[in-house]
Amino acid sequence: MDKFLSMTDEELVTLYAKGNNKAFEALFSKYEETLFSYIFYLVRNRDLADDIFQETFIKAITTIKRGKYTESGKFRSWISRIAHNLVVDYFRSEQKHSLISNDEYEYDLFNNSKFSDETIETSMVKNQIHSDVKRLVDALPEMQREVLNMRYYNDMSFKEIADKTGVSINTALGRMRYAILNMRRVAQENDMILS
Repeated sequence: MDKFLSMTDEELVTLYAKGNNKAFEALFSKYEETLFSYIFYLVRNRDLADDIFQETFIKAITTIKRGKYTESGKFRSWISRIAHNLVVDYFRSEQKHSLISNDEYEYDLFNNSKFSDETIETSMVKNQIHSDVKRLVDALPEMQREVLNMRYYNDMSFKEIADKTGVSINTALGRMRYAILNMRRVAQENDMILS
């Protein structure tokens, strides 16, 4: 097992695809704790987290064995995405099965402002994405952050941004472009899933 510790995820996936089960055991032990913690954080139920965790690895095994794994160099984010999608699927199916009849209540459930369309799952995902995006924006150089804030949060046109910052429209566009590229790069480096 020691020889597998120095191998990259891609090398382990390739070995496993060729039939070396020890390679997958190495991948499993490498991500087992982190992945389970991530799933448990989302569902807050140990039994459910166990089920989704097992289903995640079953899907990963099936995909690799069929030769369909194509995420070079990104095994961690790939397996996290599988887990995330399974959690979303679970909450969607729960939402469909827990429909309530309005006839059973004296007051109108469906027109009550206390009940919104947002589920716990969508709220959690949205909060995590907002938190990740805020961290990405905060990490940008000042000029790029300024243009991005003006464009997305103040809804300013690039002409208005150029006038306010005293630069040409092309410079404002360039700063915006670099801001987006920088955010995308940092998100990929930190395995952030922003959708």
